[in-house]
Amino acid sequence: MIWVIGNKGMLGSEVCRQLNEKKYNWIGTDREVDITNIDALEGFIESVETNAYFPSKIAHKDRKINWIINCSGYTNVEKAEEETDLAAKLNEEGPRNIARVARKIGAKLIHISTDYVFGGNGNRPYTETDAKNPLGVYGKTKLAGEVAIQKEMNTYYIVRTAWLYGFDGKNFVYTMTKVMNTHDQIKVVNDQKGTPTCAPDLAEVLIKLIEKNDGAKSLFGKHSAPSYGIYHFTNAGETNWHDFACEIYRLGKKYGRITSDCTINACSTTEYGAKVERPAYSVLSKDKIIKELKIKIPEWQTSLERFIKNERFKYE
Repeated sequence: MIWVIGNKGMLGSEVCRQLNEKKYNWIGTDREVDITNIDALEGFIESVETNAYFPSKIAHKDRKINWIINCSGYTNVEKAEEETDLAAKLNEEGPRNIARVARKIGAKLIHISTDYVFGGNGNRPYTETDAKNPLGVYGKTKLAGEVAIQKEMNTYYIVRTAWLYGFDGKNFVYTMTKVMNTHDQIKVVNDQKGTPTCAPDLAEVLIKLIEKNDGAKSLFGKHSAPSYGIYHFTNAGETNWHDFACEIYRLGKKYGRITSDCTINACSTTEYGAKVERPAYSVLSKDKIIKELKIKIPEWQTSLERFIKNERFKYE
């Protein structure tokens, strides 16, 4: 059984949708099970194993949690500077607790992290082993969560991603679509480089990690599953926020999501008046995950077009 923590969030809901499509045995929780309270996590696991959680009886073999996918976390970059304790609880203490209960029950863990663990002063895609230097509370607490997991267990996959958008919840694509429909002109920064990531693409890769691991066979005494550790995943290519917004506008016009005319002006981060320092360059290298999973990653423009024209597209 797969336990998805944060199942109501943008990524978690997408993971659950794809697990349903593949007919996996899974359960999901959100705020009703407090990840900062290890007793709450252990109590939930006990309720699953004893069948108390389920409305109908499920075979004992199907009640064992073999995988935990943690999609939860504190993600508001600006508010994290004010709510430092809460950010630390959700991004460090929570993952530590999850890792502890995962190790206790013999489950493997997939945990989502971020490009914000890097300082953003590079000029080539960051690899998994590059030096970390987070700029703000959000990045520092996410890095602390990674370290906590590494100290607690060995059978984990930490997947760093960036500029995530999806069908459920607030994100840059929805925000831009809304303001482009209601404003004659907007300004978007052009001095921060990275790569957009479509949640369905990331969810597919997370499930593939499980499939590759569970389906791996021992060859001459060696496990042929993807090596445990840290991986990077975003869509392919790189851009800046302004060019990302321009592509949203072009595709929004093409598929009728944007019906008004809007001028998209470029500006610097300083001109925009950002309250929190963000990485100027946070492109992530995907070489490791491509090699381990033998996958081809879609270009960010391709995934964005597929997203915008999808019938599930719904901004508010």
